[in-house]
Amino acid sequence: MHDHALLGLAAVSLAGSLTAAQTPPRAEKIPRQTTIHGVTLEDEYHWLRQRNDPVLGPKVMEHLRAERAYSDAATAHTSERQQTLYNEMVARVQQTDMSVPYRKGRWSYYSRNVEGKPYKVYCRKPLPDGPEQVILDANEAAAGQRNFRVGGTEISPDGRVAAIAIDRDGSEKYEVRFRDLAANADLSYTIPETAGELAWAADGRTVFYTTLDPMMRPYRVYRHSVGTDPATDALVYEEKDDQFFISVEATRSGRFVMIELRSRDTSEWRFIPASAPKTPPIMIEPREKGHEYKVEHHDHRFLILTNDGAKNFRLVEAPIEAPGRETWREIRAGRPDVLMERVLAFRSHFVLAYRQNAMPRLSITAFRGVTKEIETSEPSYVIFPEMNEEYDTNVFRYAYTSPITPSSVYDIHMDSGEKKLLKQQPVLGYDSSLYAVEFVSAVATDGTPIPLTIWYKRDVPRDGTAAALLEGYSAYGFSAMPTFSSAAVSLLDRGVILAEAHSRGGSDMGRAWYEDGKLMKKRNTFTDFIACAEYLIEKKYTNPSRLAIRGGSAGGLLMGAVTTMRPDLFGAVIAQVPFVDALNTMLDPTLPLTINEYDEWGNPTESKQAFDYIRSYSPYDNTRPARYPHVLLTSGINDPRVSYFEPAKWAQRLRDNNQADTQVLFKIELDAGHGSFADRYAAMKDEAFVQAFVLDRLGVAEPDPKTNPNARKKR
Repeated sequence: MHDHALLGLAAVSLAGSLTAAQTPPRAEKIPRQTTIHGVTLEDEYHWLRQRNDPVLGPKVMEHLRAERAYSDAATAHTSERQQTLYNEMVARVQQTDMSVPYRKGRWSYYSRNVEGKPYKVYCRKPLPDGPEQVILDANEAAAGQRNFRVGGTEISPDGRVAAIAIDRDGSEKYEVRFRDLAANADLSYTIPETAGELAWAADGRTVFYTTLDPMMRPYRVYRHSVGTDPATDALVYEEKDDQFFISVEATRSGRFVMIELRSRDTSEWRFIPASAPKTPPIMIEPREKGHEYKVEHHDHRFLILTNDGAKNFRLVEAPIEAPGRETWREIRAGRPDVLMERVLAFRSHFVLAYRQNAMPRLSITAFRGVTKEIETSEPSYVIFPEMNEEYDTNVFRYAYTSPITPSSVYDIHMDSGEKKLLKQQPVLGYDSSLYAVEFVSAVATDGTPIPLTIWYKRDVPRDGTAAALLEGYSAYGFSAMPTFSSAAVSLLDRGVILAEAHSRGGSDMGRAWYEDGKLMKKRNTFTDFIACAEYLIEKKYTNPSRLAIRGGSAGGLLMGAVTTMRPDLFGAVIAQVPFVDALNTMLDPTLPLTINEYDEWGNPTESKQAFDYIRSYSPYDNTRPARYPHVLLTSGINDPRVSYFEPAKWAQRLRDNNQADTQVLFKIELDAGHGSFADRYAAMKDEAFVQAFVLDRLGVAEPDPKTNPNARKKR
């Protein structure tokens, strides 16, 4: 049925009064059938996609506003608690603060925050300690916007020009502006709608950038000469395969501009000498289905991590003049228990970021010496390279954090191994000794041990009465990241146990861990997560009525799948920007990212097997009559990754089928994209809203304000 034939039928419940706002909005059910592989799919809420239709669009927007009014009304009784939580979060933050400066050339670069202002100020000083120069004050540039984001901020090699990529509304379409740092003035033009990635050539006048196709796929690299009309920019490379994304970066050495082409399971790299920016891109190794590799430059060679002959990758070198696979020489062999994730090259050393037993690790190797491991002490943590812009240095910078240890930045001397703590993020009033972290294993339905990180305040009872919040993501090979959150301290101090599942679908235990949680094995992600929830209940951390779960994007799919599989297991569900209409989305190649995602989820249009499998877990297609827990869905209307209509539609299906006295809320932001607000105060308010929902629906009482002085503080 053509959408315009629905005009007389499309109607929504409007929030015209307080009474209406307290009633769940009900979108009209408009019959729409699609037959594929001999199966007829019913999608009665398909019309909610039509936001940009000249006639249906206003009705869609009315419905979205009604949803927002309903979520506001349904949570109005938590407004005081939201304010209390927000006050606590703000009180823990050292609001006037600065990042650890890093060196690049003759300058020291850093960002700083100012109390009461939502965005960063990007600055530099001439070494050794000259006067500050402001590169960008995002507070001035944002003009009150809650989602002003700075993408790349790249400084020309001579330090004279800054190229800055800016997204103003969460759409991930970045405008590139240029600032003459010598004159402290912006140039008179910008480059619109780029992908936000930038790389300078050696001359300090030529910059490379990427642009987006209509499906939001970065697919072209252009070359721009500063001061010229962007309309005359030269096309350097265009990727015609819809499954591949393109990115551009300069090597740490400054000698090359690298172009990476990647799909979900295949990669290809090309390079351009930075001293000759008009050189056509030179191939390193042509793409081959299933072959992934990553490239780093070191002196006369490239260092390459490759999965050719090693599922978890191995490290090889290749001469610059003949970098193809036939010349590769192995430096570090692959291991079944070690996933090599990244190599960073310096003049005399290389740093290897790898993962073993679900935990990230860093090692430093002298090209003419030994390998040193950077030691860690906690059972669960995150460690990763920080800003390392200098090539000719013997000092490596890294960051460390754990669920109970605030983010800490270290310098380590790559020869002596001497470490220096440069800064630990201040968290006012926080005492880490009051909290504990555990790293345990649940057991999956097939007997596989599933790592699980748990943290809590030490005085929380272990008798099954405590509230708990379990988070998960586990997709695209992205491993769990159990990091510190100063906002989460508010939950911990109220006796909530926090946990993060390292389910299959991430790369926590190596490449096979990822492969066992994608495509035709995706259900492992969901059953692994359920096993983690059952572990928390079995071991008396919590009970089903007091267990909340939380995940976003592909983690929102996880939330939706486990909710439809086991609605009895949870008391509350928070699914943020959730990918919950998986089958319909993967059947529609006109939506952003769909084609690129075939290697992650399968192609249900071409494959009946993939169609049946995705249909077996897609939350929108598996919502049946049941007693569902409380559900909070969130979305941003400008989200280019997971469209707003996925949670909008699922909210309707859940309400249609819910047999319990619980609420399904859909909180949509009409000025946001994918993820939280960039405005730090708006982000804290948003987090306070989510935490208040969790505490309210799990029945967690507020602490006595006499013992919680931060609750009374205000910004």
